[in-house]
Amino acid sequence: MFSSRLHWNLTPNQLLETLAAKRAAGIDILDLTESNPTRAGFVYDDTEILRALAQPKSLLYQPSPRGLPAARAAVADYYRDRGREIDPDSIFLAASTSEAYGWLFKLLADPGDEILVPQPGYPLFDFLTALESVRQIPYPLRYDDSAGWQINFERLQAAIGPRTRAIVAVNPNNPAGVFLKQRELAALNALCAERRLALIVDEVFSDYGCGKDEARVETTAGNEGALTFVLSGLSKVAGLPQVKLGWIQISGPQTVAAESASRLEFIADAYLSASASVQHAAPILLASRSSIQQQIIERLDSNHRWLETRARASLRRVLKREGGWYAVMDFADSVADSDRAQRWLEEFNVFVHPGYFYDFAREGFAVVSLLTPPQTFMAGIQRLLAP
Repeated sequence: MFSSRLHWNLTPNQLLETLAAKRAAGIDILDLTESNPTRAGFVYDDTEILRALAQPKSLLYQPSPRGLPAARAAVADYYRDRGREIDPDSIFLAASTSEAYGWLFKLLADPGDEILVPQPGYPLFDFLTALESVRQIPYPLRYDDSAGWQINFERLQAAIGPRTRAIVAVNPNNPAGVFLKQRELAALNALCAERRLALIVDEVFSDYGCGKDEARVETTAGNEGALTFVLSGLSKVAGLPQVKLGWIQISGPQTVAAESASRLEFIADAYLSASASVQHAAPILLASRSSIQQQIIERLDSNHRWLETRARASLRRVLKREGGWYAVMDFADSVADSDRAQRWLEEFNVFVHPGYFYDFAREGFAVVSLLTPPQTFMAGIQRLLAP
């Protein structure tokens, strides 16, 4: 009766069953996985946000496959603030980056074609690729104590097959927190051009860099070396996951970029999913993003510094982080990730994401969200790393 695309076992695993049982019993859980900024104690300008979403012009329906011109101009202004001049006509609006991925997989691939995705990486790729009947093929990042995470280009090239259609990069990676470097982007451009592949770059966390690095690619918007689709949205840029507005920015060689835009417009016209109210609100919400971003950046940096201090005291290791909302703890032992996370939840009432959730190449990792309110974050880490 049901599609074979929905092949997952939907039964909660032991970790989630334990979490649900403890919460049902009224036990206070220190949740170190919080990724929803609207539940993390930040101060929003409620009046301004609600005013932006309640404009009378939202009552008029003006369908536009690429999105309303004023909203696309606001996204172009956002990139201008980041040092890139982007044509608003190269921007397509969607309800979310997840929907944007779906559109791009429809644009680029037939059922059974392959999309290369980074490992470690976000598990949502499992679902997004399967729901579009394409196969995800992982390519590994490797970790170096001095340089941090890097693309393993030898393994990436080996993963390319006759049905490969695109390479996905996440900049910065979730959860590894590594930005693309200029030399890596140059190599990706050359590889995509040689093998006639598209480059899809997810930049939802790119406003949240840690420190400065001239070698870092802050954004790939406007990249001309290969057909490139950059994804982002208000969920992270403005800390508003409930507002539901994402976008795709297309760049690359002129002829193929123009053809991609024409075909993508046909796909977008079949959905018209971004609401009028959020599109009219976009100029205000993007222009006022600095307040919430500054709060988030201060939280991320503060929690990360505190975690590194505690980890050094307990002889644990926190992997190098260049940006994003997460930190990776490396325990370098033989304990299975699932067993460690289960024990921490059962014994300490602390919930973390085990490393296998993100497809790390070996056991020994735990991932925590630096967005977690500081009191909860510090209490949870103290329990886990107590001598």
